[in-house]
Amino acid sequence: MIPPAHGMARPQPGRNVDLPWRSVVALSGGVGGARLLRGLARVLPEGALTAIVNTGDDFEHWGLHVSPDVDTVMYSLAGLAHEERGWGLAAETFGVHEAMRRYGEDGWFAIGDLDLATHLARTRGLARGETLTAITARLSRALGVRTRVLPMSDELHRTMIETRDRGTLDFQTWFVRNRAEPAIERIWFEGVARATTAVLEAIASAEIVIIGPSNPYVSIDPILSLPGARDALFERPVVAVSPIVGGRAVKGPLAAMIPAIAGLEPSAAAVAAHYPGLRGIVVENGDSVYGIPFVATNTVMKNAADSESLARRVLDFAKSVIATD
Repeated sequence: MIPPAHGMARPQPGRNVDLPWRSVVALSGGVGGARLLRGLARVLPEGALTAIVNTGDDFEHWGLHVSPDVDTVMYSLAGLAHEERGWGLAAETFGVHEAMRRYGEDGWFAIGDLDLATHLARTRGLARGETLTAITARLSRALGVRTRVLPMSDELHRTMIETRDRGTLDFQTWFVRNRAEPAIERIWFEGVARATTAVLEAIASAEIVIIGPSNPYVSIDPILSLPGARDALFERPVVAVSPIVGGRAVKGPLAAMIPAIAGLEPSAAAVAAHYPGLRGIVVENGDSVYGIPFVATNTVMKNAADSESLARRVLDFAKSVIATD
């Protein structure tokens, strides 16, 4: 529950907070963000939701341009994602992957046979001079996705992990190839990229911006580090969903990263502190924060019904926050 000292914002007289949402922007990276997007897409009016997706994880593998977070979002919105694994397609085989390993090629990053077609189509599009934004729109339409999915940038902006004993590694090498084991010294971003015009216009027109339950350092910070993106974002009302549940990360290395990077115990409060200007945060039952409004609910999404339930709770909370504007 929300502490009485902070309280949940209440609707003001004359302000109709029951009107349908017209423009909601959600920032996403990783599995948690994609699953929340799935729920938001189910409960919002068609055309109201825009997903801005991290591309700091993008890298080249087997000569192909791979956009892991963009693909996870597309597959989740299309209802095609592997629910248990969290990445890739549900109806997937790995024949090509096994054959490449047999030929002595790198096999540390698993690409499924159907997933391979996504990377081939993206790489061919880039070679023809298409932007990543245009390619993502085309692939999303082909998958039956009606939500607008925007890569954060059309330019490379790679997340780099400076480790204590392995030097500097790109994110996928650190996270997948080395299983996130090398101790982190700092995180930085390679490349002078810009947020696309589409991203900045979507943020400027948003009634609310939702930061999904994604890793703040490697999923959301790449977006916020783009010139002008953070300022544009926090000119709008922003709420977040905590990816920390009872001091642990639902998925991934975040619980170990928070003390290493911020010197704090892993908690919803540490996540909230990472986003100055945040108007409120949704946390797991039993968790709490101080200094900003929050609401506690079930934030673990094991299936589509969980995603939809959390999306409704987040949107209700968001309405209560903006009602005091």
